[in-house]
Amino acid sequence: MTPDEMVGEALAVAAEGLGNGEHPIGAVVVLGDEIVGRAHTSEKTLARRLVHADLLAMTEADTRLGWGRRHHPLRMAVTLEPCLMCLGAAMVLGVREIYYALESPVDGGAEIARRRKGPDEPDWFATPEMTGGIRRAESRDLYRRWCETAPPGPMRDWAETLIKDHGDRVA
Repeated sequence: MTPDEMVGEALAVAAEGLGNGEHPIGAVVVLGDEIVGRAHTSEKTLARRLVHADLLAMTEADTRLGWGRRHHPLRMAVTLEPCLMCLGAAMVLGVREIYYALESPVDGGAEIARRRKGPDEPDWFATPEMTGGIRRAESRDLYRRWCETAPPGPMRDWAETLIKDHGDRVA
C-alpha cells in the first residue's frame, strides 16, 4: 500500500467521523499491505479528550497484533500531523513511518521528531520517519466543511488555522 493510498484510507475514516459530528481526523495503521487499525477522533462520541484518531487506531492495532514479532514494520497514515502524545505512542508501538495530510502548526510533532532523530537512537524506541503534505487539500476541505457547522469558540478558531495557507511546509 502506497503512502497516498494509506492517506486516502485515513481520509475516508475522517469523513466517517465528520458524518458523526466529530473533528475530521482519521488514521489507519498498516502492517505490510493490511490495515490493522483504523479510527476517527471520537471526542464528542466518547465525551473524553484522549481519543485522538491516531491513538485509537494504534490501540486497535496493538490489541490485534499483541506483543509478538512482526514480519513488516508498522506504518501509519493520519489526516492531521500527529501531536506529541500520539508521536510518543507511535514510538512505543514501533511505528516506523508516519504519513499525514495536513500540518498542525500549533501542536504538531514533526519538528520534534526531526530534531530527535539521530544515529544513537535505540531501535526499540525509534522516532518514526514523518512525511507530510500528502493529499493536504482533501484534508483541508474536510476541515472547511467542519467549520461551516461548528459553533464559535476555541476549537473552531483552532480549526480555522488549519485551513489557512501556512506556506505548506513539508516534513
